[in-house]
Amino acid sequence: MKTILGGLIMSVLIATGVQAEVRTERIEYRHGDTLLEGYLAYDDTMTGKRPGVLVVHEWWGLNDYAKQRTEQLARLGYVAFALDMYGKGKVTTDPKVAGEWAGNFRSDRPLGRARAAAGLAVLKSRPQVDPARIAAIGYCFGGTVVLEMARGGADLKGVVSFHGGLATPNPADARNIKGKVLVLHGADDPFESSAEIAAFQEEMRQAKVDWQMVYYGGAVHSFTNRESGKAGIKGVGYNEAADHRSWLAMRDFFNEVFK
Repeated sequence: MKTILGGLIMSVLIATGVQAEVRTERIEYRHGDTLLEGYLAYDDTMTGKRPGVLVVHEWWGLNDYAKQRTEQLARLGYVAFALDMYGKGKVTTDPKVAGEWAGNFRSDRPLGRARAAAGLAVLKSRPQVDPARIAAIGYCFGGTVVLEMARGGADLKGVVSFHGGLATPNPADARNIKGKVLVLHGADDPFESSAEIAAFQEEMRQAKVDWQMVYYGGAVHSFTNRESGKAGIKGVGYNEAADHRSWLAMRDFFNEVFK
């Protein structure tokens, strides 16, 4: 209800000539000895506490794409924080380098959960945020991260994975999931096998998680990112319809979990 009211307030402000203003901040924080820098965005015309959304970047690092999504969430009335999984300034366009960086967390799931938890703590600490109403979204590598956060028992109302990896070495951990799960998946994504998809769905069933999985026909991996095809990776490409539909699915999901 507060989210809906926030949207109505924004509409009134626009109608009366007062434009919503997205404020952004770079925030340094640490996880152990690693210096990190996240990206915060929120609507500066709104008052009072509101839901927070944690954003986890693709395997490239915290680049402009993740920041743009964070600003989009702010325009919807959320306080959004794009965390940093790799370290301040660690961004690449080289698939080999990205694979190495992301691989460190795929092979060490506890490390990935702890690094993500450091970003979640930053979001919870912001004065604009209602710490009891927080969700997380992630893209590709980030989709895997938010699912692992949920499996690790993170205090989240819900997680949304956009074309993320679904496999986990410890499927029994799904019993720790506290919130709801939404997986938005390209039906023609070659990076998730039918066996991995089936295993994920069975994992959710066995743990009695409130989960949804939506397939987008004709969509491959990284279907939400307009720049994804530039990497020259087979099976990776943008799909405008799937991008639009998946964002709407996320919005409906948030209306439910933040009610």
